[in-house]
Amino acid sequence: MASAYADLTRDELATLVPELLLIGHLIDRSGMAWTLGALGREGMAAVAVDEWRAASPIYTQRMQRALGFEPGDGHGDVVTIFKGLQVDIGAPPQFMDFRFTVHDRRHGEFHLDHCGALMDVEPMGEEYVVSMCHHIEDPTFDATAVATNPHARIRPVHRPPRRPADRHPHCAWTVTIDESRPPLEDSAGCREVRRTVAAGVPLDPVDPADDGAADYSGPLLSDLDLAAFSRSALVRIADEVCLQMHLLDLGFRYGLRQRLPEDEVQRIARKQLIGIAGLAADRLRRALDLPRTGAGNERLLALHPVRNPRAYVEAGGATDGGWLSLADDPEVVRAITNLDPAAEPDEVRVTRVSTGAGFAFVPRRSIPITPV
Repeated sequence: MASAYADLTRDELATLVPELLLIGHLIDRSGMAWTLGALGREGMAAVAVDEWRAASPIYTQRMQRALGFEPGDGHGDVVTIFKGLQVDIGAPPQFMDFRFTVHDRRHGEFHLDHCGALMDVEPMGEEYVVSMCHHIEDPTFDATAVATNPHARIRPVHRPPRRPADRHPHCAWTVTIDESRPPLEDSAGCREVRRTVAAGVPLDPVDPADDGAADYSGPLLSDLDLAAFSRSALVRIADEVCLQMHLLDLGFRYGLRQRLPEDEVQRIARKQLIGIAGLAADRLRRALDLPRTGAGNERLLALHPVRNPRAYVEAGGATDGGWLSLADDPEVVRAITNLDPAAEPDEVRVTRVSTGAGFAFVPRRSIPITPV
C-alpha cells in the first residue's frame, strides 16, 4: 500500500522528518509522567531501560537496511553507529545536539552541545538527572551501539549532574569497538518485540532513480542534510521513524508489564498515547501549515504517526496490542483533531511540560566528518 507521505513534496518531507524524530523522542515525556505516579522514580527508570533496550536495536537495524549503511557482516564501525543516531528518535536533531568525532573505525567520541532531555529533567532535581544520565543512559546507549556491533561500548567522559551548573557541553562520551570483549546480546524485551508485526513489516524500497540521494552510504555528515535525500528516500525515512515510535511503545508496554497488572498497563498506555497524539498533532499542523478545519483535520489524521506507516496498518499491526489498537479511541482522535487549543486534554498539557513542545529547528550546514 502506498505510503501516506507519498504525495508530499520533497521540501515538505524534509520539514516533516525532523518533526517526526522529535515527536518520537517526546513519547516519554507523556508516558513517564504517568509511570512515575504508579511506580516512583526508580520504577520509572527501570521501565525506561526496558523500553529503549527492547526497541532501539530493532529500529536501528531497520534504518541501516533502509538507507544502505548496514554492516554486511553484522560488525559495523563507529561511523555506522553515528549515522544511526542521526535518524533515531532517541537523538532528534538539534534538540539532542550530537557532535561527532571519528578517530578511526573502532574509536570515536560524541558530545551534546544541547540536551533537550536534560533541560526537561534538570529542574526536577539531581536524583532525576542521575536516573536519566546514569541509570538509563548506560544500558540503553550500549543497546543502541550493539545493534551495529556486539563488541561496541559507549562510556562517559563526563555527564550530568553538571559541575559547574552551567557546564558545556552537557555531556561527552567515547565509543570503542574491541573484538576481544564478550559480545552483548538482545535483552529479553527486545527478543519479545522482535516477534511483533512492527519489527518485521516490509516497507516500499527507495527508488534509486529518484532525484537526490537514495541512501546514506557516503561519508558521515556533521548534520544530516535531509533536503539532499530523494523524495522516495524521505518517504521511507518518515515511515521508518513512525515505526520507531510504535516499537518504542511496544517496549514501553513490555516494561510496564514486568511491574504492573494489565489494567494498569492499559490505563497508562492510553494516557501516554493521548498526550503524545495531541502534541504531535499540534507540531504537525504548524510544520505543514494545516488549517484548523475539518479538511485540515482529515489531512492531519492521514499523516499522524499513530496511524502510520500504512503498511503496518494493513499488515495487521493492531494485533501487536500497541498504538494501533487504540488509534480509533474517541479520546485519542479528539486529542488529534482538537480545534480549540485552550480545550486540550490534561494528558496533552502534561506532555507540554517538555521544552520540546515549543522547540524550533534552524537551518544548518552539513559537512563531512573525517577521522582526526
